Amino acid sequence: MSELSKLARQALLQPQEAVLENRKKKDSLFIGIPKEISFQENRVPLTPLSVALLIENGHEVVLESGAGNAANFLDHHYSEQGARIVHNKEEVYKANIVIKIAPPTLEEVELMRSGQMLLSSQQPSLMSLELLQALMKKKITALSYEYLRDEGGTLTVVRAMSEIVGATSVLIAAEYLSNVFDGKGLMLGGITGVPPTEMVIIGAGTVGEFAARTAISLGAQVKVFDSSVYRLRRLQNNVGSRVFTSVIQPIVLRKAVISCDVVIGAIRATNGRSPCVISEETVAKMKPNSVLIDVSIDQGGCFETSQITNHAEPVFRKYDVIHYCVPNIASRVARTATYALTNILTPILLDVGEMGSVMNLIWSRPGIRNAIYLFQGHLTNKDMANKFGMTPKDLDLLVISNH
Repeated sequence: MSELSKLARQALLQPQEAVLENRKKKDSLFIGIPKEISFQENRVPLTPLSVALLIENGHEVVLESGAGNAANFLDHHYSEQGARIVHNKEEVYKANIVIKIAPPTLEEVELMRSGQMLLSSQQPSLMSLELLQALMKKKITALSYEYLRDEGGTLTVVRAMSEIVGATSVLIAAEYLSNVFDGKGLMLGGITGVPPTEMVIIGAGTVGEFAARTAISLGAQVKVFDSSVYRLRRLQNNVGSRVFTSVIQPIVLRKAVISCDVVIGAIRATNGRSPCVISEETVAKMKPNSVLIDVSIDQGGCFETSQITNHAEPVFRKYDVIHYCVPNIASRVARTATYALTNILTPILLDVGEMGSVMNLIWSRPGIRNAIYLFQGHLTNKDMANKFGMTPKDLDLLVISNH
C-alpha cells in the first residue's frame, strides 16, 4: 500500500465527530426505479411501503409503469404511497439515483445523465468492456450488490439471495420428483415405514446450508460435500442436527451422487468460474428420473452436463436425469426476494439523505465503500480492472480528494 493510500485510510478512520462536522445538511433525493428489461427478471428493488418511508423522509420517487408487476406490486400500490408513475424510461433516468436489479444495458446507459449514482447487480464475470466504458464516460458512481457488505462484514445481498435460493432449490427438487413433472413419483422426505429420499448437496456455503436445513425439515437424508472442513463444521453447527458431511473426495462423492435421488450443486466461484466437480460419466450412471439442480450455473456450473435454462423451459433431460439449470432462481419467488432486497437497500438510501451526499456515506461506511466499483467515472474495483487489464484507482484517495 502506498504512503498516500495509508494516509487516506487513516483519514477515513478518523473519529465520528470529525465526520459529522464534514456533513452537509440533510439532502432530498430524487430516486428512479426503471422497469427491468432483463430476461425473466421479476424482482423490483423497493416495495411500496419502502417508497412510502422514503417519501415521508422528504425524498422523491419516480417509478416506470409496470416495474413491480411481476412481483405483484402494482402501479397503484406505489402511487398510493406517493410515488410518481411514468410511462417512459427517459423520465426515470432523470433521477439523481437510479436503483434497479439487473445490470444496466447499453441502451439504459445511453439514457443516464452525467454524474448519476447507480445501484444494481454487477458481477465482474458478466460485464462487458463496452458497458464499463459507457458508464465511465458518463462519470457514473456505481454500486454493485455482489460486493455490498453489512456492519458484520457479510456480503448482505449475496447472503439474502443465497438463503432464498437454498430453500427454494429443495422445493423445486420436490416438484420434479413428483409424477406431475414425469419424475419418479417420490415424496421428498419420507413417511413411517418408507425409506427417506436421499439428497446430495455439493457446497457448504449459505445456499448449501439453507438447502440442507429445508431438506432435513422435510425428512430427507442429506449428505453435504465441500472442500473446506471449516465450512462443513459451520454448516453442521448452524443446521443444529447431525448431518453427513465429507470433504470432496472424488470416489466418495461419485458413489453418493450415483445412489441419490436429488443432487444440488452450490459451489461458489472463487475466481469467476465455479469448479466442475461432477463428470458426464458420473451423471450417465445416476438413477433414471433423478433430479439435478445446478445453482452455480450463473458462474459456469459444477456439472459437466449443465446447460443454462430459463423459467419458461426450466428443465431438460440428459441420460434420463432431469437437469434444472435456471440462473436466477430467486426470481421464482420475486415477492419474497423483493422484501429481502428492500430491507437492505432502503436504509442505504435513507442514509444518503441523512448524510447529505453519497460522498459522506462512502466516507463513513466501509461496507458500502467495498461495493463501489465506479466513483465519478473512475474504476475502483480490482476484479473488474484485472478482467480488462486496467489499473484500478484507489477509492480512499478519490474520496479524500473530493471531500
